[in-house]
Amino acid sequence: MTTAGDVDSKVIDEAVIDEALRLIDGGLADLLHRELVSTDEISDLLLDVRMLLTAPEMASDSGPLVEAPA
Repeated sequence: MTTAGDVDSKVIDEAVIDEALRLIDGGLADLLHRELVSTDEISDLLLDVRMLLTAPEMASDSGPLVEAPA
């Protein structure tokens, strides 16, 4: 038997994974057309993905999991 907490957690996990995949896809699409990519850019992309994947541990129910990029 599943509880409401299990369902909420699954929805949050799926939202975080979807957002991380969106970020990865966008970053890869941006990098595809370039011959050289700096390590700083790759580090930033990996840190953004890491932040998204750890967000559920820090997220509250009052706000969005991920803010729109600036």
